Amino acid sequence: MSIFSRNDTRTAADTAVNPELAALTGDYTIDPAHSTIGFTARHAMVTNVKGSFQDFTGTLRLDGTDPARSTASLDVVMASIDTGNADRDGHLKSADFFKTDEFPAMTFRSTGVEALGGDDYRITGDLTILGTTRPLAIDLEFNGAATDPFGNERVGFEGKAEILRSEFGLTWNAALETGGVLVSDKIKLNFDISAIRNV
Repeated sequence: MSIFSRNDTRTAADTAVNPELAALTGDYTIDPAHSTIGFTARHAMVTNVKGSFQDFTGTLRLDGTDPARSTASLDVVMASIDTGNADRDGHLKSADFFKTDEFPAMTFRSTGVEALGGDDYRITGDLTILGTTRPLAIDLEFNGAATDPFGNERVGFEGKAEILRSEFGLTWNAALETGGVLVSDKIKLNFDISAIRNV
């Protein structure tokens, strides 16, 4: 479920520019050491398996005065997938799933940003997996800004989205004797982002 209701009735006051963000307009680089690109998939119809990608790069362009002009770019190394199980990770890298030798990267390029009110935003863009590109909407919450002990100006966001892996050609599965399938088609994505302002 989205962290924001798509049926909310919002007034102009609700979607006013966040003054804290207005002061943060600029270019930022995502800090992978303090960020997480994660996912959750239903396994055997009864439990969730969580994982993340350990190697990724990304940039943000924040426009706090006009959030619609903000942009985001993300590149993920698919071979860096980590679910806490080496055999499962190897299977995910194989031809059954991500074909990491042939398609080494997953990418996201934003096409629009919408201020939903308060600290809530929605970023839309193009997600590419296995050479297939589909639109993706990510609901984001602005977590704040701070200067760390090393003098870096940081901003933080967390976000959620959902995809159907079959739409990207990820169709491998196995039937269960009790009915259903081994791996869910719906995949939940989660983003915890810390980005450093470029000097």
